[in-house]
Amino acid sequence: MTRSRSAEAAVTAGAGAAIGGLAGSIVGLGAPVAVVAGLNGAISGWRHVYQWRSPIGVLAFALDSTWASITTTAGLVAHVGGAARGRAGYLPQLSERQNRHVYVRGMQLRRGFAITLGNVVSGAGDVEARPRRVQLVTDHEDVHVWQARWFGPAYPVLYGGWMAGGAVAGMLVWATRRRDQPLGKVIESCAYYLNPFEWWAYSRDGFWPPTGVVDRLGWRKPAVRSFVSMGGARRGRGGPRRPI
Repeated sequence: MTRSRSAEAAVTAGAGAAIGGLAGSIVGLGAPVAVVAGLNGAISGWRHVYQWRSPIGVLAFALDSTWASITTTAGLVAHVGGAARGRAGYLPQLSERQNRHVYVRGMQLRRGFAITLGNVVSGAGDVEARPRRVQLVTDHEDVHVWQARWFGPAYPVLYGGWMAGGAVAGMLVWATRRRDQPLGKVIESCAYYLNPFEWWAYSRDGFWPPTGVVDRLGWRKPAVRSFVSMGGARRGRGGPRRPI
């Protein structure tokens, strides 16, 4: 088993560094992109993360190593941050051949909330005692994993830009229309819950509107159909997955 992990880690690291360096050289960043892609390949290969027998797994690896290298860098930071905290609690049953890394705790920024950086999901929680947390990973957080892949360098800009603008909008909404609600809750609704990327993910998870959003504020209907309503397309633990 160790030999298998070592071999996959070496091959995935080498392939990632090669295609990452080639892609990065187009914009004069060949070396740093190659390093990021190589490190991601080594970690992911050792953990048997990519689903090589599916085109989706190959696509995930290619995007992580090239177009999405900025968010892949954030994922590497999440690995380090989780390790620094100690007892990160890696979950192989939600990671192996599923094109992502999942931690019970990891680099969790807010108690009770999962956070996804690149292809790393932190804060999954006790998935054995709370099955709902499994669906949170497969139907919500994994949507963010693929959003980061599809949107690449634009993803953190768009997500962060909405958060900043939403915070300002929330203050204005509170001052002019919703003084009946706490200021913090209105700001959180506008900046976080109404963020189109979150609207998308909560909708796929079948949880729109979420309980945290201020009533009658923002999007009334889900952005897209939930995975459950589509026949549980993502509920299985193996086999090809349809990205977001």
